[in-house]
Amino acid sequence: MRYEGLVYRPPSEARSLIIQATLSCPHNKCAFCSMYKGRKFRVRPMEEIIEDLDSALEVYGTGAVRTIFLADGNSAVLPTEKLVTIGEEARKRFPDLERITVYGSAKFLVKKSQDEWRQVAEAGVTRIHSGLESGDAATLEAINKGVTPEEAVEAYRHVKEAGIELSVYLMVGVAGIERWREHALGSAAVLNQAPPDFIRLRTFVPQPRTAWHDRWAEGKLTLLSAYEALEETRLLIASLHGPTQLLSDHVSNFVDVNGRLPDDKTAMLARIDQAAGLPLKAFRPPTEKLIGVGL
Repeated sequence: MRYEGLVYRPPSEARSLIIQATLSCPHNKCAFCSMYKGRKFRVRPMEEIIEDLDSALEVYGTGAVRTIFLADGNSAVLPTEKLVTIGEEARKRFPDLERITVYGSAKFLVKKSQDEWRQVAEAGVTRIHSGLESGDAATLEAINKGVTPEEAVEAYRHVKEAGIELSVYLMVGVAGIERWREHALGSAAVLNQAPPDFIRLRTFVPQPRTAWHDRWAEGKLTLLSAYEALEETRLLIASLHGPTQLLSDHVSNFVDVNGRLPDDKTAMLARIDQAAGLPLKAFRPPTEKLIGVGL
């Protein structure tokens, strides 16, 4: 496959065929993110995408590819016709294909009508990974996410009602100890108004050469300890109504907490309470020890 630059994908796409439909990210201003810095966003020509699908078919055959992830960041911005064509061409080559997924920030999801999203879903692009990071208005503004809590609710309802599966990411600790409570409660408020199919947790680790790393280095953002991260996560889960599947499927997290809401809420809270009684050495190293480490 032909890849330009480092290619990032969600943990749940580990077994997916990755096709770069876009390069970099059209927003590329998030204060915590270093993934696409110094790279200009552009859309790859359809001819190249088709060539990559043909190369994958030659290498893997018709039955091996079950899922495809369209990198890079926010490939949901592709024109409807292009997403539909990619889906149709992929399904021609891989008849056992179960889904095609993309990254899509709430900022961009409302730019297509629900009818357009239905066309995209019918073509096989049926899941969107969306980084909300926080539902706290002040935190969203500070990290320059480009969306308000109200706009996130509107965007998530928009694609869900069109039949698209939605996987939303939250960053434990991204607001620091300074706004941990507002972050947890605000995030729950957004996701209760627009419950996604999946809520995926990962813990904030400052990335060098980002504004949020500088904020931490200047003493304006206090990283959460293991116990503080558990307290924030507990408040989040206790405040969520669902229905949704919550997953801690990332190595950055201090404790894995997984379950279906509301059915498994009591068990998940008990898991957190049990972990809160463990000695500090039972957890991964403190977050500041992970800075600069590829996760």
